[in-house]
Amino acid sequence: MKKNIRTHYLTIMFTTLSIISSAQTKPSNPFDLVYRDAITENVQGEVNIRTVTYKLNGITISANIYTPANYDPSKKYPAVVVAHPNGGVKEQVAGLYAQRLAESGYITIAADASYQGASGGEPRNVDKPANRIEDIRGMADFITQYIGVDASRLGVLGVCGGGGYTLKAAQTDKRFKAVATLSMFNSGLVRRNGFMDSGLSTIQQRLQQASEARALEAAGGEVRYAANTKTTDEQADKMPFELYREGHYYYNRTHAHPNSTFRYTLSSLLDLMAFDAATNMDLINQPLLMMAGSKADSFYMTESAFNLATGTKEKELFLIPGATHIQTYHVPEYVAQAMNKLNEFFGKYL
Repeated sequence: MKKNIRTHYLTIMFTTLSIISSAQTKPSNPFDLVYRDAITENVQGEVNIRTVTYKLNGITISANIYTPANYDPSKKYPAVVVAHPNGGVKEQVAGLYAQRLAESGYITIAADASYQGASGGEPRNVDKPANRIEDIRGMADFITQYIGVDASRLGVLGVCGGGGYTLKAAQTDKRFKAVATLSMFNSGLVRRNGFMDSGLSTIQQRLQQASEARALEAAGGEVRYAANTKTTDEQADKMPFELYREGHYYYNRTHAHPNSTFRYTLSSLLDLMAFDAATNMDLINQPLLMMAGSKADSFYMTESAFNLATGTKEKELFLIPGATHIQTYHVPEYVAQAMNKLNEFFGKYL
């Protein structure tokens, strides 16, 4: 009985958890970037950033393009699409890796997902897998038309939830010649079963709630949200999983951005809970690199998907020694190790 009560508590906690800072302010960086050593101005001869918008299925997408030092539009460069985590925005970890890759000679794009961040879409914070996969394809559409990009040398990097959606996009979209993930998070698996299977006992209850939320929306009623509460440091410190404890401090404190929120429409669960990033992994025939911290409690998701990737002869699982899931987002020594591996991987295949 105690176990069931604890499981129910964990499920409710993770359903209602919101990594929304109670005191978020507009970043001081002129491009709203919140990661370490971010670009503060576009200097000739150095890596530059350009904010762009484009339409994807009628929705205005907000993205940042990073170009290498001494960028020459008359030349051809390899390019990399970078997909952000669940609840994240392009100005956080996705922007960090996009900038680092540009420093290595790639033209990169990091965009806010449809319905999220600075991108359009109503109601706000719809979080459906099909949309996130289409967002990655949309970034590919845009960047391959960007002046100076060699469309035949296109790679993709997905971080956390963006990693799971990257795997799905790459299964069918063969424009991606090399596929990489960092701290991959299988959103459907976790929304369905709970993190580390902590929510198995409440699956049907949550599906019923999502169904009722959809019915309410269809009738013109309010839009209901999951993960729509604020979390204090004290509450975060008591969370049983390191990913959520450290995630609170990353998203709420050290790398807070006003557009970043883990809130999502409750009706999105109808799609999320039927989704699994690790199905059809045999369709990936491109070179595959999956990276994770050796101490990440989310590693089981990377390991499972990697083992199912039987369609490619060129695949590598790279563990970053001593790193947890969130630490791969920002700790300099772990970011450096991930970048060294990415430069080796994309350098070989792009």
